[in-house]
Amino acid sequence: MGIFLDSTNGLVWSVMMTVAIVVGQQDLNAFRDRPYLPKHEAKLGSRTPGRYPMKRLLITVMTFLLIGIGATWADLLEDATAAYRRGDYRNALKIIRRLAEQGNAPGQAYLGVMYANGQGVTQNYTEALNWYRRAAMQGNAIAQSNLGAMYANGQIVAQDYAEALKWYRRAAMQENAAAQSNLGVMYANGQGVAQDYAEALKWYRLAAMQGNAAAQSNLGVMYANGQGVAQDYAEALKWFRLAAAQGDASAQNSLGFMYANGLGMAQDYVRAYMWFNLGAESGLTNALASRDLALILMSPQQVALAKQMANDCRRRNLKGCD
Repeated sequence: MGIFLDSTNGLVWSVMMTVAIVVGQQDLNAFRDRPYLPKHEAKLGSRTPGRYPMKRLLITVMTFLLIGIGATWADLLEDATAAYRRGDYRNALKIIRRLAEQGNAPGQAYLGVMYANGQGVTQNYTEALNWYRRAAMQGNAIAQSNLGAMYANGQIVAQDYAEALKWYRRAAMQENAAAQSNLGVMYANGQGVAQDYAEALKWYRLAAMQGNAAAQSNLGVMYANGQGVAQDYAEALKWFRLAAAQGDASAQNSLGFMYANGLGMAQDYVRAYMWFNLGAESGLTNALASRDLALILMSPQQVALAKQMANDCRRRNLKGCD
């Protein structure tokens, strides 16, 4: 059995974990994990993940920094944030557009996100790019990170890893966790830069320490594979668990793999099935396949227990499940 990383299929590390399980004379190539496809997200007032698979990107918005802007802008941003959190995108958009057109960088970044998500307005990536660029030129880290993702994915613009790296670096230097995570991905995969696991590890760790789930999951992969660092299953489990508790489907699937193979802990198909099940519910196709493979090795009683554990875990909002 073994763990390996496939870095050929996109900008997100595909946690391609495989195991050969013998059932009679049949070898099962099992437990493959692919990144789920997230939508653009705008989450205000908290640190947010920043993972994107090839041809997809995850857009995140963190708390707007109000230092240095006028009280009127600050008040308007507060009103827009309140409307956005209520799901009142129409009014949020009205306020944000006013700010953006007055040159307010956070407002411009926020307007870009709303165009990217189609929130209160018809989805329009060209407009999103326009507003991200305006805000990025003013030094807004959120816009810089999102602009980098659009260049990395070739969304609306021609794919350009060098341009993506430029904007990721600017945002990462401002401690934007999404940019740090995505910068780690590019170093890990050698996209627009020489492959460098040590550099990838550095950026993943910085983002992971801020609570970025994608970086936590990828950091776990590096420890599990011993890439850029000594192989350490205990450390891998630590980061997988932190990401899984935030709902990261790849980390949930990785935890299932670790339990199924007894890596860093006793082999436990019940817990493996539980984590595969949770990952599958998040939309990760390969977690579903892994769950079905684990099913072959389990008794009906074990399956029932695993399903009950998954239900209990969901009720606890994924906290204290492992």
